[in-house]
Amino acid sequence: MENRRGKGLSFAKRIYTPRIIGLGVGCISVIGAMYPLSLPGWVWALLLFNGYAWAHVAYLMSTRSTSPYQAEQRNFLYDSLFGGFWAAATQFTPLTAVTILSLIAMNNVAAGGRRLFMRGLLAQAVGVGVAWALFGIRFNPDVDLLEVYTCLPMLTLYPMVIGMACYQLAIKLSEHKRALSALSRIDSLTGLLNHGSWKDLLSLEFHQRQQQHGVATIALIDIDHFKRINDTHGHIVGDTVLRQLSLELRRHLRENDLVGRYGGDEFCVILAQMQSEKAAKIMERLRETLGNYRHPQIPELRISLSIGLAGFKPAFSDAATWLNAADRALYVAKRNGRNQVVTSEDTLTHSTQVVLQLPV
Repeated sequence: MENRRGKGLSFAKRIYTPRIIGLGVGCISVIGAMYPLSLPGWVWALLLFNGYAWAHVAYLMSTRSTSPYQAEQRNFLYDSLFGGFWAAATQFTPLTAVTILSLIAMNNVAAGGRRLFMRGLLAQAVGVGVAWALFGIRFNPDVDLLEVYTCLPMLTLYPMVIGMACYQLAIKLSEHKRALSALSRIDSLTGLLNHGSWKDLLSLEFHQRQQQHGVATIALIDIDHFKRINDTHGHIVGDTVLRQLSLELRRHLRENDLVGRYGGDEFCVILAQMQSEKAAKIMERLRETLGNYRHPQIPELRISLSIGLAGFKPAFSDAATWLNAADRALYVAKRNGRNQVVTSEDTLTHSTQVVLQLPV
């Protein structure tokens, strides 16, 4: 309910300034058409109220309502009612009537689509009926010079105001779209890239390395025995560990390094323009930092990391092959006792040693 009220208030605020300007210049148009006519004083008083006070009254009615959006929709119908009334009161002199009725119809379509447009037409018809009942059914096909001049502000200024309002709304929508797009790429717990976004960037990085023949390294990071941490201390503590690791990753890495949460307790990094030897030193410092971390409420909690690294090689056929190389290095780190950093080159050396030890 509060969310709907907030959106309704935002809608009323966006309408407020265009309504002030539209009614103000619209009043000038009606004055130009009414001036030659002999109408009672209360009609002029009503015109001034509609032109220069109604916008403020409508805004107060909307903002004080429990449902501002619905109140504003009713205000659009009142605008249409007034518009029909003034079109008929000025004897449907062509330029004034068409200007008022068409711009009001445009507002209704922009604010509420077809439904508000149809309801607005009905409200305009009611306004016409009231004016005809009071002043009789009259039509004036002539357009004098005064009417032309008094309609010019409405025909020039008001469309500019509406155009600017639409432009500002489009900018806000674009900002919201970018924010939503960013949120869809981010893991909500750690604030890092999520699995899908990181893999998309990995594919881009792979193709760039192929084309530019540059260097880069992938790191896969696994929190050792993370399930045991959750089972022993609870998921809240487990989430704290994940956030601590994400914090240290940001501290240890450069701004252009791409960091993501690959799975439940597995993180991934693309270290652009970095050889695996230098990346291994950075990952070793990260491993030591997390090893020294102490939870304020659970000092006996220990965190260790197993990390697998793979530098880019032109022989890799695709990004998945590159990633698999890092995954194999991570597997070796776990198999050899965890809490260590292993590169794909280390795994090749280890495999060679095993082969050499086999009996001939």
